[in-house]
Amino acid sequence: MTTLSFTKGHGTGNDFVLFTDPDGEIDLTPEQISLICDRHFGIGADGVIRAVRSKAIAEGAAILAEAPEAEWFMDYWNADGSPAEMCGNGIRVYAHYLITEGLIAPERRDTIAIGTRAGVKDVLAGVSGYTVDLGRWRLGDEYLVNARGLHVSRPGLGIDLGNPHVVTVLSDDSKLDGLDLTAAPELGPLPENGANVEFVVPEEPLLKNGVAHIRMRVHERGSGETLSCGTGTAAAALAFRHWGGEQMPNSWSVEVPGGRLAVRMFATEEGEHVSLSGPAELVYSGTIELPE
Repeated sequence: MTTLSFTKGHGTGNDFVLFTDPDGEIDLTPEQISLICDRHFGIGADGVIRAVRSKAIAEGAAILAEAPEAEWFMDYWNADGSPAEMCGNGIRVYAHYLITEGLIAPERRDTIAIGTRAGVKDVLAGVSGYTVDLGRWRLGDEYLVNARGLHVSRPGLGIDLGNPHVVTVLSDDSKLDGLDLTAAPELGPLPENGANVEFVVPEEPLLKNGVAHIRMRVHERGSGETLSCGTGTAAAALAFRHWGGEQMPNSWSVEVPGGRLAVRMFATEEGEHVSLSGPAELVYSGTIELPE
């Protein structure tokens, strides 16, 4: 048996099990990760995050050549044991964990550079949470989306934020609330590596003081329906802005079942970036015995 010391945390209900392994000595199997995330037989989580120094993991070492400031790597795994490129809620919780555990000690207003499988992401600690620059995004292909509770397939728009998303707009709250996301939505054509699928509706009124307000539910690849998806909220806002045209703002408030997140699009020298702001909490710490 392997004894693992862990901390449980969440960002708007999107929950994670985190553990520290600075030198990359703990290699959990997909089966062990699935057990940790099991809500009946394990701790229960949407994913597992290993705090490992970038130099100790192959994906992180490759990043250090261009970004030596990214000392720590967010080694993120979905609930089914599959690796994931990025997690917008997870990286805020991860930054909070690094600070709380004393692994980093940023000065006020310092940017924290964190390595991920989708590149280096900059996180800023604020009064009421954390803001992460998700970087550049890319408009993807169009899909047909079918899900339990939809009578007909709906068009979906692909959004790439380092991890893949397909966003579908619905007409009203009753359609959104009536979805059964215990089963994965069907996409046509099927993306090669799968995708997170977001369903979104506008709030009434859509625009309040220059900020657009929408509601969203999500089925995450490898985890099922979650209470929140950070990159998914950004994808939903980006897709809705794309459909709405030039009159749409760059500031968005997205309600998810676990709370509310802020999304903002802004120009940089390399192109438009999108940021995500929201809370991060650590709930409790403990140990778990894992079979070899």
